[in-house]
Amino acid sequence: MSRIGNKPVAVPKGVKVEQNGQIVKVTGKLGTAELTCDPCLTIKIVDGGQRIDVLNPEPAVRRNKELHGTTRALLANMMVGVTEGYQRKMEIYGTGYNVKEQGGKLVLQVGFAHLVEMPIPKGVKVTIDVAATRGNEVPAKFTLAGVDKCVVAQFAAEIRRVKPPEPYKGKGIRYADEHIRRKVGKAFASGAA
Repeated sequence: MSRIGNKPVAVPKGVKVEQNGQIVKVTGKLGTAELTCDPCLTIKIVDGGQRIDVLNPEPAVRRNKELHGTTRALLANMMVGVTEGYQRKMEIYGTGYNVKEQGGKLVLQVGFAHLVEMPIPKGVKVTIDVAATRGNEVPAKFTLAGVDKCVVAQFAAEIRRVKPPEPYKGKGIRYADEHIRRKVGKAFASGAA
């Protein structure tokens, strides 16, 4: 029995919920989100659209138990996404590194011989706060924002994968709240041999 799955999903004011079979569509002030639920679960919109219940008709089946809490969490994330939205702040450390948005693509210059171009997914908005790094102390900063938590987080992970931060100088792309464990470099012996 999933404790998370049994909790009803509260629908905030100003959010419209529609159900067409197993497809749940949520519309709010920031946009629209849609989820296709698995047929093994029953989705009910109750209290005149003020609450969503996710019901598991066969709690003994393992797959149903796995999807029960997950589906409820995805529906709750959709409510937050259409009202408040999701965002992920990122930083780029390294001398000469920079970021810019150009023609629907995020263009990164992170120490390679070529520019790295990444198409920005639909529904994700990129805001560049600081376009280029200044030395190793002032990083380039940008923010990814969108309605769908999964899409924003996946795009952030793909960006970070281009040049993950290295442990010696900390150069690379990282999340703004990420702490990098630093290593001590080689120690050179002084004096004559």
